[in-house]
Amino acid sequence: MGAAALGEALKSNRTLTELYLNSNAITDSGAAVLGEALKSNCTLTHLHLNSNAITDSGAAALGEALKSNLMLTELYVNSNAMTDSEAKVLGKALKSNHALTELYLNSNAITDSGAAVLGEALKSNHMLTELYVSSYAITDSGAAALGEALKSNCTLTELYLNSSAITDSGAAALGEVLKSNHTLTELYVNSSAITDSGAAALGEALKSNRTLTELYLNSNAITDSGAAALGEALKSNHILTNLNLNSNAITDSGAAALGEVLKSNYTLTDLYLNGHSITDSGTAALGDALKLNRTMTH
Repeated sequence: MGAAALGEALKSNRTLTELYLNSNAITDSGAAVLGEALKSNCTLTHLHLNSNAITDSGAAALGEALKSNLMLTELYVNSNAMTDSEAKVLGKALKSNHALTELYLNSNAITDSGAAVLGEALKSNHMLTELYVSSYAITDSGAAALGEALKSNCTLTELYLNSSAITDSGAAALGEVLKSNHTLTELYVNSSAITDSGAAALGEALKSNRTLTELYLNSNAITDSGAAALGEALKSNHILTNLNLNSNAITDSGAAALGEVLKSNYTLTDLYLNGHSITDSGTAALGDALKLNRTMTH
């Protein structure tokens, strides 16, 4: 009833630009009314519906609204109960939508099938700049589908695939795309199953990539070998500014390899190495690098 009242008001309201309804008890019925309002509303740019009880039916209503809405730029529907059906509806909407720039779908029940549909939409969408689709049900297949889309997409700058089941194969697929993609600036694949092989594939991509500035690989299974491979890439890469390797399995050897690179790299400003097994030896190696490095700030 509350969402319905708000939806009714939005049909004639001409001043409200942001509406936050996170962590309530909005269901499909409420989402449908809000979606209907978006068809005629001409001011709302941000709609936050995280942590409600919206399922595929409510998502379908929102997706239908996006086909004709020309104002909404940010839609947050994290932590609801949406499945691949919802991803398909929103993916279809993205093909014709000309306003939405940020779409947050984290912590729903989207699988590789849904990721593939979103990827297909990205091939023709020319507005979306940020896509958050973190899900434990997305595997290498989903990562590859999204990666394939990035070969032709020229607007997406941030891709979030955290808390997924992506392994080295998926990392390799994303790495292959980074060699030719000229738009993506931030890639997040935290809390996945990437090991040294995947890190090496991403490192290889960094040698030729000229746009990615932030790479987040927290909470994977990267060891000293993977750290060394990423470090090797930084010798020729002059774009990456932020490398986050928190909570992997790096020891003094990996820290020393990264330290050696920092002596000559003049681009990286942020390096995160929390939660490892680095001791005094690794710390000393990093310290020696900082005597020569003139760009690191964090």
